[in-house]
Amino acid sequence: MKIVSFKTCPFVQRVTALLEAKHVPYDVEYIDLSKKPTWFLEASPNGQVPILITDDDQVLFESDAIVEYLDETTGDPITANDPVKKAQDRAWSYLASKHYLPQCSAQRSPDEQTLEEGRTTLGTAFAKIESRLGEGPYLDGDILGMVDIAWLPLLHRAAIIERYTDFDFLGAFPKVKRWQEAILATGIAEKSVAGDFESRFTAFYLADTTYLGQLAKKQSGTACCGPTECREEDLACCA
Repeated sequence: MKIVSFKTCPFVQRVTALLEAKHVPYDVEYIDLSKKPTWFLEASPNGQVPILITDDDQVLFESDAIVEYLDETTGDPITANDPVKKAQDRAWSYLASKHYLPQCSAQRSPDEQTLEEGRTTLGTAFAKIESRLGEGPYLDGDILGMVDIAWLPLLHRAAIIERYTDFDFLGAFPKVKRWQEAILATGIAEKSVAGDFESRFTAFYLADTTYLGQLAKKQSGTACCGPTECREEDLACCA
């Protein structure tokens, strides 16, 4: 099977993280969203990434639908069997995915006030999941589940930002911090992105034009740099 997306898309990371967690082989093709190939526009009904092309050339779009399909058709399902629990997990996962783009926008904040406003927006979601977390490493104790996978892109990106800038989106949420540490300790986050993901991520979100970029420069003494193909308008091309 093949996943089509671009390198810093959080929605594709949710898909590839699930495949990594289930040890399912896959290919990824990254495209330039400023020059979308004709074959991609013909395959993707909404022109957004990611899309999944199955082994028999069926095309799936929308990451919510893709992860549900993959969990049902690859390996042992990690989705709950109970209909109520399954619906609850789907809702908690949606709470994560609908904050992918707000997190992207917050990270691109040009000044401190805008960044703090973004932190407040994200904080409402983190506060909700904080109230849901127990004492186990994952949401449901010792078993990594679909909700953990859905929140992984948010937690992974927050960890990178904190490492470069000391700015912590999760500082007010101790259970979420422990959860972040447990999920990142699996190694799935790094395996589910391109080898040059971090350099591209920092080049875009820690650029001189962002407030986080200014914080990163103060911490290291140098500006973050690296190749980036991501643009502001690309963020609207993910779902």
